[in-house]
Amino acid sequence: MNVLVQQSNLEALLQRHVKMAAEIKNLDTDLQMLVYENYNKFISATDTIKRMKTNIVGMEANMEQLLSKITSVQSRSDTVNTSLFDKRENIEKLHRTRNLLRKVQFIYDLPTRLNKCIKTEAYADAVRFFTGAKPIFEAYGDTSFHDCKKASEEAIDLVTQHLKTKLYSDSEPIESRAEAVVLLKQLNFPVDSLKSNLLEKLEDCLLNFQKEPTQASIGDISKTFRAYLIIFPDSEKRLIELAQALFSNRYETVRENLRKRIPSTYLLAMLRSLWEDATAIDEVIPEAALPAFSLETTRDIIRQHIATAFLHLQSEISDVLARTPSTSNGKLEESQLQTAMETSKVKVLQGCIDLLQEFHHLIDGNTELLVKLRDLVIDWVQEGFQDFFQKLDGHFHMLSGRSKSPSQEMESVQIDKVPTALVLMLAQLCVFIEQTAIPKVTEELASSFSGGGARSYEYGPPFVPGEICRLYRSSGEKFLHHYINMKTQKISKLLNKRFTTPVWIKHKEPREVNMFVDLLLLEFNGVVSEVKQVLPGLIRRHRHSDSTGSTTSSRSNPMREDMLNRSNTHRARSQFLENHLAKLFEQKMEIFTKVEYTQESVISAVLKLCLKSLQEFVRLQTFNRSGFQQIQLDMEFLKTSLKEFVDDEAAISFLLKEVNNAAHERCLDPIPLEPPILDKLISAKLAKIKEQSPNMQ
Repeated sequence: MNVLVQQSNLEALLQRHVKMAAEIKNLDTDLQMLVYENYNKFISATDTIKRMKTNIVGMEANMEQLLSKITSVQSRSDTVNTSLFDKRENIEKLHRTRNLLRKVQFIYDLPTRLNKCIKTEAYADAVRFFTGAKPIFEAYGDTSFHDCKKASEEAIDLVTQHLKTKLYSDSEPIESRAEAVVLLKQLNFPVDSLKSNLLEKLEDCLLNFQKEPTQASIGDISKTFRAYLIIFPDSEKRLIELAQALFSNRYETVRENLRKRIPSTYLLAMLRSLWEDATAIDEVIPEAALPAFSLETTRDIIRQHIATAFLHLQSEISDVLARTPSTSNGKLEESQLQTAMETSKVKVLQGCIDLLQEFHHLIDGNTELLVKLRDLVIDWVQEGFQDFFQKLDGHFHMLSGRSKSPSQEMESVQIDKVPTALVLMLAQLCVFIEQTAIPKVTEELASSFSGGGARSYEYGPPFVPGEICRLYRSSGEKFLHHYINMKTQKISKLLNKRFTTPVWIKHKEPREVNMFVDLLLLEFNGVVSEVKQVLPGLIRRHRHSDSTGSTTSSRSNPMREDMLNRSNTHRARSQFLENHLAKLFEQKMEIFTKVEYTQESVISAVLKLCLKSLQEFVRLQTFNRSGFQQIQLDMEFLKTSLKEFVDDEAAISFLLKEVNNAAHERCLDPIPLEPPILDKLISAKLAKIKEQSPNMQ
């Protein structure tokens, strides 16, 4: 009350008062009802006592009359017993004599009875007859019953031999064999000496069962265990070991089958059969704890099955990528790489969908085994996809020749042996996985594999699609840049070798475009062939040059027309000054922009890097007038040949100009070719190319 007064306001106290008044009223009503009920019971008891008093009246006289009659009957019974005593003693004596004679007759007939039992294989009756007569043989076997005893023992020895034969016979049912052991024990045969032999036969039976298990045979084994426990109560420990060894070996067989990549339905059929067998044996030997062992082992097997399925899918994807065609003579057959790209995408997406459908069998069922493992299977599937995509990303890096980290345990591939087309395919495949495969897998997991939660919350959710998407976005960019670098390094090495071979300071007057230009275009055609089949976007051809680009005809260049009116020496000095003044005042051009997953972007990036490398090679040489003019001719021809492949024509024109300027700066006598000669040489080269390739436009 003190707490209630301190913590409650007036309204709460009034409500409490009303509630207590109602409770008091209810209690008063209940008390009144109890009083009424007890009063009724009291009245009923009073009436019952009155009736009892009425019924007892006159009973005493009846009891005295009954007592006198019982006394009279007893006296007459004593008279009869006295008169018949002598006859009864004689009858009992004759009865005992008759029983003795029947036993004697049974003893004399025992050999005949035993032989009949042997013929009819009624061994239980034979044992019962012999054990019944055994006390008489022990007491009087050396007197008049000697011949009967000897014949009976010979017959019972034959019975013992038949029982032992039945015990060791594999064709006999287990009930008959157990009955044989019981009968042998009744004959005091040392059956314990047979225990080791019988257990060995049981081991052989279990071994045969492992090879060809059937539902009928597990029932026989269950009956066998039950019979052994009855016959040999002290063999329980050995039977437990045999049962555990049996199921350990059977589950090991299932593990071996996992290496063959068996379907989930087939695996579940084997596990369900094992679970039912373990439950049947558990009813006989619960101490073996086979259901708990089966559940734990099934957990490991299903987890191994899921992990194996993901490993096989990764291996299949790797096999598809390993068959990626490589460039031959700078070209690929039409749609060959595109077909390999589509095959890789289908293998990734369809492989994930097929796994989801197969794993759905592991949680689709109401059997006790599946219900117990459902949440764990859901977590394992989600964890499996998380781990699969992470390992697949690492495998992509290994295939590309670059390891993600020094600590990563994977065999690195030599970068010079990695097909560049494979690296480009890996970049595009990463984009496909990020944008298509991951959302599809996430959707399927949400619809069919929701729930789980068996893993600890401290580890976080098992499948994090955002993390996987970021991983493949980063890897895709790395592969794309890796492809550009590989192509650039390859082309740069070839250019360096070709470019450093001539002695430029003693170069002869240019007659045609240099061989390194043909080499550059050949390698570049290989890049175009790969990129066209893997990356989206169309290469625009026959475009008119923009205001910042060069034209296809050198005659349309007003600078060259102006150079016609100058002398060679004055023109060279003036061009040198103009170039330097132009660099001071021209707007800074952004050459190397972000690379996108498009044909134009990748082709432009490769070409820009190659031209930048070419500029550096030029800066390391010293040219005479003819050498400088050769570079001028080569760059002008490249300007005409390359603009149909690139999207950023202005940047390419700028880089070609930079190469030309570098040669100008390193030339001892930088006098350019006359425009008519330049146009003539370029036209001759184009005609020669057209003649070699009639289909080229």
